[in-house]
Amino acid sequence: MTEFYDTRRYLTRFDVRHTPNLFTDTCVIGSGVAGLRAAIEAARHGSVLLISKERIEVSNTSWAQGGIAVVQNGQDSLESHIEDTLEVGCGLCDRAAVECIVREGPHRVRELIDWGAIFDRRGESLLLGLEGGHSAARVIHAMGDATGREVANTLIRVARRDDAIQIFEDCFVVDLIVIEGRCRGVTTFHRHFGHQVFWANQVVLASGGSGQLYRETTNSEIATGDGLALAYRAGVPLRDMEMMQFHPTTLYVAGATRALISEAVRGEGAHLTDRSGRRFMFDYHPDGELAARDVVSRAIVNEMAKQSISYVHLDCRHLDAEKFRKRFPGISRLCEEFDIDISRQPIPVRPAAHYMIGGVQVDTYARTSLPGLLACGEVTSSGVNGANRLASNSLLEGLVFGAIAGRNAGVAAREAETFAPPAAIKSEFQASTRTVLDIGDVRNSLTSLMWRNVGIERDQQHLDETLEIISFWGRYVMDKLFDDRQGWETQNMLTVARLMVASARSRCESRGVHYRGDHPERDPALAHRHVVVRRADDGLDITIA
Repeated sequence: MTEFYDTRRYLTRFDVRHTPNLFTDTCVIGSGVAGLRAAIEAARHGSVLLISKERIEVSNTSWAQGGIAVVQNGQDSLESHIEDTLEVGCGLCDRAAVECIVREGPHRVRELIDWGAIFDRRGESLLLGLEGGHSAARVIHAMGDATGREVANTLIRVARRDDAIQIFEDCFVVDLIVIEGRCRGVTTFHRHFGHQVFWANQVVLASGGSGQLYRETTNSEIATGDGLALAYRAGVPLRDMEMMQFHPTTLYVAGATRALISEAVRGEGAHLTDRSGRRFMFDYHPDGELAARDVVSRAIVNEMAKQSISYVHLDCRHLDAEKFRKRFPGISRLCEEFDIDISRQPIPVRPAAHYMIGGVQVDTYARTSLPGLLACGEVTSSGVNGANRLASNSLLEGLVFGAIAGRNAGVAAREAETFAPPAAIKSEFQASTRTVLDIGDVRNSLTSLMWRNVGIERDQQHLDETLEIISFWGRYVMDKLFDDRQGWETQNMLTVARLMVASARSRCESRGVHYRGDHPERDPALAHRHVVVRRADDGLDITIA
């Protein structure tokens, strides 16, 4: 059935004759690690306009604690890192993409250091941490547990110094403009300047993930899946949208937002226990607390269900308290804020939505199926993560594919023929005024529904129920014309949720982060096969290829 999700091409009405127009060689959407790195690279070849939904400092990158997985010494090897990534990816990784980030990673890290990034060291050697799924200690970190902030701040400094980069903060990208089968720019809304049209020879989509679709999430408030939705409306295929990764350990305090407790804490020797103090992870996997994230998350959920409890314990009491505070200063401060003494009390934890593995389908050159549009970072399905992301590969992927996207966009923009925007292009949509909406209630209801029915465990009955409910909501949300960020975000969240549920219904097996209670085993026939969704004239098109 064709629904408003499929008939809406643009979320706003606009007419370029009556809207401010700006021009650039390359337009980059997003200010996380991938977007910043893409902008810096594209600026080597021409003008760049970088659009940030909030202040440029606000991104999931800035919240990242663990580090960057990158081979640094002779006790490790690139081949080992590649194999670990493929193993955790459960048969859905693209080996060429994995090899690309692993082999390019050391160079990108050296580049960051040359730009002033300060990583933790002992003498001249970078300190290396061990995290789940890794066969060797290879995770570099900064200020203990503030790696993402150091990476983001470094890239922001470089971008701000570059005269070729113009930064627009507090600017919401509403839609991609497609003319004669090619992406030519974006429509935006700035909280001070209102609606604008940015024309570009090349557009790089690096808008991040969609963790805010879930009631329990580690993501910042900006992660509402906007880039996924606008790509879908433009007809770009999205892949493996059922693959949402849940982080096993977030601080659980009733009434407080979920705060990440880095995987590196378990890498340093912390134990997961139940209320009686029993370590339970070895009941589920021989690697115990250092099993892959999907295994640990499901184990915690299972223990909570068996014992009718809301959380389990992350026990650090056997670790040296002073060393812990030095290694994890941010986590230590967080615990102190809630009167948790890590030397005397275990940390209450439970899983939360963390990282969108699926996304816009790209090749190893960061190209999408839409000419003029490239994409990188969490908004993409690059083939790096497969069915489960290896810990601390996300910043690495953003650095490597951000540079690839920026370079290819910059070169293509420089070599492109001069484009003259049409004298008249406008979007028309007849909005309904039949109902009055409480957008906040819709969002709260959606996030609760997604957590309950499309969370760590799924089944056909609950997925069918969810799709029916989302379709019902869509009938009176997607037929509205909003003129504010909250309204557009809600429309985007409903669109992305629908794609995630439809994809989860189509993959009738359990693989990586996608666990079906009614299909608990992997289906060998679905190894190396992806669920691809795209917008079609007659509705949502789903294929498994």
